[in-house]
Order: sequence, then structure tokens, then C-alpha cells
Amino acid sequence: MQNNVVLLVVDVQRGFTPGGNLAVANADQIIPNINVLGQYFNNIVLTQDWHPENHISFADNHSGKAVYDSIQLDYGSQVLWPSHCVQGTADAELHPELNLPTAQLIIRKGTHAHIDSYSAFLEADQKTTTGLAGYLKERGIDTVFIAGIATDFCVAWTAIDACKLGFKTYVISDATKGIDLHGSLQHAWQDMLAAGVKRILVKDIVQQQAS
Repeated sequence: MQNNVVLLVVDVQRGFTPGGNLAVANADQIIPNINVLGQYFNNIVLTQDWHPENHISFADNHSGKAVYDSIQLDYGSQVLWPSHCVQGTADAELHPELNLPTAQLIIRKGTHAHIDSYSAFLEADQKTTTGLAGYLKERGIDTVFIAGIATDFCVAWTAIDACKLGFKTYVISDATKGIDLHGSLQHAWQDMLAAGVKRILVKDIVQQQAS
């Protein structure tokens, strides 16, 4: 892949794969596809959910609230999750089968106790930046291919923000896995496509590079 292109791998961590605290069913099954993709990109960036124990998105931190309840915060509605990907714990580690040794950067997100962060570019208040956009633009990268977990949350928010920030954006659908909470997966794809995200498959990239 050309130097103006990046593979952005979102939250492929123990916490979001089977056995994790916020496991997405069968999410580990996309890891071989992501490892294949890594062979075709000169630029690779990983993201890692990295929450403090007192994070505002954890249901345990709100008395009388249950997992998947919603609360209203300054920046809007917030789903409450099981405690997951707590800084320095095994749950927060990148999945051991992820094999992307040429990745140049890990962006850690969700580090602020009072703001959740799905997108790799902007936290949920839509003001606090991670610095990823500046890093990519400074390196002359204008095209983003996104893989990872979960399609309908962190992947979708990342992809939509990438479009808003002016990046040509692709989501590799068979290298992502969704939670699909109350139809959220279909809704996320509708939102992504409406924002200008292109949906492709791993084989599209492999075939393009082989031709």
C-alpha cells in the first residue's frame, strides 16, 4: 500500500474478545483476517481502550444502575457498560493472537474518567481529541482503512469521524465484528454509508495488491 494510506485497527483487546469483560461474540475470529491485512500496509496504527477504574461509563460506578442502562451526561446519552479494559489489567491487553509487528503507533482512548471515547479521533464530547488526526495528516496520510471491534460502536464512530476530518475512509467488514445491541449494527452501517464511508472486504484489498 502507498505511503498515504493507513490500516487503523480498533480495540482488538482481550476485553472485547471471548473471555473478556465486554466480550463481543466470535470477535476473535476476525484476528486472522487482520493479520493478513497487516502484510499489505506500510502504515499501521492500533487503538486501545484504556479506562481508569472510576470511568463514568462503568455501570458499577453508578448506584442503582445496571449494565446497558443509559444515563444523561453533559455531552448526551451514555450507555453504561461492564467494567472493561481497565488500565494495566490483562483485560486491556492487545489480543495475544494479533500479529502486527510493523505497527508504528498505539493510540490509547477513554483515559479521561468523565468522558467516554468510542472514536479513535474524538472523545464522546466531540471536542477532546486523541491527536490521531494530526499524526496522520503530518505524515501525509489521507486514506484510512479500518478494522477491529466493535463495528457498531468504536469502529463506526471512528469511521464517521475520519470522514468528517477529510480522510477517504473504508471499513473492512469481514475484519470487524459488532455487538448488535437492539439492531445497532444495521443502524451503524446506515450511518457510516450516509457519512461517506466505503464498505469493502479483505479479498478486495488482497486482489488489488495482487493485480
